[in-house]
Amino acid sequence: MTQLPDDSTLTETGLAPAQTGRVLLIACGALAREILDLKALNGWEHLDLTCLPAIWHNHPERITQGVCDLVAKHHDAYDTIRVVYADCGTGGTLERACAEMGVEMIAGPHCYSFFDGNARFAARGDDDLTAFYLTDFLARQFDAFVWQPLGLDRHPELRDMYFGHYERLIYLAQTDDPALTGAAQACADKMGLSFERRVTGYGDLETSLRTWAEA
Repeated sequence: MTQLPDDSTLTETGLAPAQTGRVLLIACGALAREILDLKALNGWEHLDLTCLPAIWHNHPERITQGVCDLVAKHHDAYDTIRVVYADCGTGGTLERACAEMGVEMIAGPHCYSFFDGNARFAARGDDDLTAFYLTDFLARQFDAFVWQPLGLDRHPELRDMYFGHYERLIYLAQTDDPALTGAAQACADKMGLSFERRVTGYGDLETSLRTWAEA
């Protein structure tokens, strides 16, 4: 049975013993909803999903070992394993580990880049240098993943120390959801930043999953 992974715990969905053509996706929990939506939309029933805790967004030093542990755990059960993490603050260690294990990972420095499209994100260059990004996931989970971990729920006076060098909040929208747009706008107001919404859809996440699904 497939269910939406919890945002803060390792969750495995639809895992099955080895079958011809089955692919295991090892992903960040912050991408679980989008991956499951793409699976459902495209009928990619041969893609299984296991997620590491989304809160590791704030602890990138844990990601590489977590991915390695899951590859080792499921190596004998799947013909193919793919990693749905970009570099995500690992400083290249995840890419090197995946290369050593012979496991392909999604390209890009972080999810903001591959949602926008890596080529498009890189082309913007310094234009977005003072931007703080939100995705659909972070628009939903802003307090739990940004505001509270920084202690701003207890010490709001520290806001300008954390965000004073930002000028804009850019919401990279995967879906056209007025409620999420309102939540993202509220985040910008809370941070004292101007607001911009860019509709990206699933970007290079969808491109990579399609390539893996059809291989």
